[in-house]
Amino acid sequence: MKQMMTILLTIALTYAFFLGLLFCFQRHLIYHPDKNIAAPAKYNLEGFKEYFVPSSGGVTLQLWYRTAAQGMPTVAYFHGNASNMGERAGIFAALAQKGFGVLGVSYRGYGKSTGSPSEQGLYDDARTSIRFLTEHHHIPLKHIILFGESLGTGVAVQMANEYDVGGLVLEAPYTSVSARGAEIYFYVPVRLMNQDKFDSLSKIGKVKAPLLLFHGERDETIPIRMGKAVFAAATSPKEAVYFPEKAHADFDSFILAEHVWEFAEKYHLTTP
Repeated sequence: MKQMMTILLTIALTYAFFLGLLFCFQRHLIYHPDKNIAAPAKYNLEGFKEYFVPSSGGVTLQLWYRTAAQGMPTVAYFHGNASNMGERAGIFAALAQKGFGVLGVSYRGYGKSTGSPSEQGLYDDARTSIRFLTEHHHIPLKHIILFGESLGTGVAVQMANEYDVGGLVLEAPYTSVSARGAEIYFYVPVRLMNQDKFDSLSKIGKVKAPLLLFHGERDETIPIRMGKAVFAAATSPKEAVYFPEKAHADFDSFILAEHVWEFAEKYHLTTP
């Protein structure tokens, strides 16, 4: 019996130590930034300019911006958890080709932005980027479309709750980071330990802007059932495009841009 108690205590202490490590390093599991980024021209992004603007906590935020063609709205793009804006050059170029203005946002800790990422930090960076459009470039909120990709869908949903924007586009959204983490790390009390929750499911129903949602049916990173749950909880007007053969990050940028253009036309976000 004593030997059994010793074994159980050892297992319990090892598990507790493991949980402690996960708690301390959990943001390293969520955020995977890459600081190796070149200027927009190196990615063949014509007309894009690079800006550095102050955000909260003394952070300097890197932005890429291209002005819209006459009568076209501007897309504020919030990317996923890995790499940097350079990896999104394809969708930036496709949107620009359709005439959209494009604002690429490099969260704190990503690319040339300073600081370290966190949920509240990403929200602050998104607020800074929206003020960059409305205050420095005098773009009305109704002429702004928020585009969230993967992790960035949580950022976009939060901003759509705070700002009366023209539209919201979500690519591969999750219900919450906590929910997905609990599925992946089923042997850990993720919901109790998780600091950065990005709870989109509880927020999407409050969004008034028209919604366009993309999801791949073969997505194993964020299962399509999560995207469908977010869509079901959203209020109208809303529409979804599901891609039977697509996984998490293999969408055709020009097809997505075409759908966004049709969405903008349908909801009168463009002007003659």
